Amino acid sequence: MTVVSSKEFAINEDKYFDLAMNEQVFLKKGDNMFVLTHSDIIQEDMVFQPDEDFHRSITIDELHRRVKENIHKWYRERNENYSITRS
Repeated sequence: MTVVSSKEFAINEDKYFDLAMNEQVFLKKGDNMFVLTHSDIIQEDMVFQPDEDFHRSITIDELHRRVKENIHKWYRERNENYSITRS
């Protein structure tokens, strides 16, 4: 059994993941304690199951494109409004 601070864990993640393959590793953050454990078993409730909104999902590339378009649109509108009020 090993107890490690959250800061130490963040610095040496790989070390503690490897250690958790063979023993319990406890992560301590303030007054809270968390257990890092290894499991070869993937439980049904741990696997992502698409819900009714899944069909609305987009890729990160699509998100990037849309955000970029909105920024350009906002910038154009802002400049048009600035030109009108300045005239």
